[in-house]
Amino acid sequence: MNRKFLDLLGLCRRAGKLSGGHDAAFGAIQHGKAAACFLTADASERLKAEFQRTVSYNGRNVPLYELNGTRADIASATGSGFAVFTADDPGFAKRLIQLLNEEDSY
Repeated sequence: MNRKFLDLLGLCRRAGKLSGGHDAAFGAIQHGKAAACFLTADASERLKAEFQRTVSYNGRNVPLYELNGTRADIASATGSGFAVFTADDPGFAKRLIQLLNEEDSY
């Protein structure tokens, strides 16, 4: 995983703008707080399918990204190994997505 992405993810967590884990991410999406949703590569197929439905349900249109990193990578940045999490600030979400796109272009 991109080190800059992980560093920014840790900052997002410390700023209180990260909802990590199934229930927290689901709640953030449901209450309109989530700016973007992320799934790790080792998330279960059931979890991926559930969040693919959740982000688009009822016109929510929260962007969903599947990462090439694992829960262990996320744990190294945030202290907790989430398989799913949301960035709840538009600025953080925008920059995280930019860093993902930069990683894909290499």
